[in-house]
Amino acid sequence: QVQLVESGGGLVQPGESLRLSCATSGSIGSFYVMNWYRQAPGKQRELVAGATSGGSTNYADSVKGRFTISRDNAKNTVSLQMNSLKPEDTAVYYCNALRGSRTYWGQGTQVTVSP
Repeated sequence: QVQLVESGGGLVQPGESLRLSCATSGSIGSFYVMNWYRQAPGKQRELVAGATSGGSTNYADSVKGRFTISRDNAKNTVSLQMNSLKPEDTAVYYCNALRGSRTYWGQGTQVTVSP
């Protein structure tokens, strides 16, 4: 059973930073793609950033230049460094992993950006 466990969420002020981490129960190398999604109240879940096992990354336009996704194969974690946070970044952030035809989700971690 694959488990993804997010951590690092919290309450910060605009302009501050947070680092989210997602720990996997198995080898991170077995996941072709690892992503961070977010869902704000009343909105659809959206892709924030993704990283492939080959080293490619992609970002939503709204976070380009502010967020950085990284995979640590030694620690079996994927992280999301979030800088210059804005109130509109407030959401529950979910870790997502793809392996073959299977998709896995974490339970989510709340990020709140408020003065």
